Amino acid sequence: MKTLIPKADQIQQNWYVVDATDQVLGRLATQVATLIRGKNKPYFSPHLDTGDFVIVINAEKVRLTGNKELQKTYQRYSGYPDGLKTISYKRMLAEKPEEIITHAVKGMLPKNILGRQLLQKLKVYAGDTHPHQAQKPEKISIEY
Repeated sequence: MKTLIPKADQIQQNWYVVDATDQVLGRLATQVATLIRGKNKPYFSPHLDTGDFVIVINAEKVRLTGNKELQKTYQRYSGYPDGLKTISYKRMLAEKPEEIITHAVKGMLPKNILGRQLLQKLKVYAGDTHPHQAQKPEKISIEY
């Protein structure tokens, strides 16, 4: 039996809208990463971009479980001595709520050229409006 590898013109990429209101961050990120990667499709191939575009709205209404709202921090390093910057979850939620979901999904994608290409298919917005109406996205709900 031969392995089926789809050609570029056979790959169908759809647009989906996901509402992050009262969704747990990690569970939402795993479902979004699965859609972006294309693992839910029968012709998934790990070396190809077979996934869909995902629009996440209401990013500021995402929630964390347990004590993570007080304990979670985001770190980045400038490359210089004493260049470690640490930002708390509360401050990140107030300043850049889109980055919270982007950071969570990025950690679940491959760490290579394909992963960076897949991350461009994620569009995150803090409010409930988005500028992608022309693509006619389909609204889906994520349930556990």
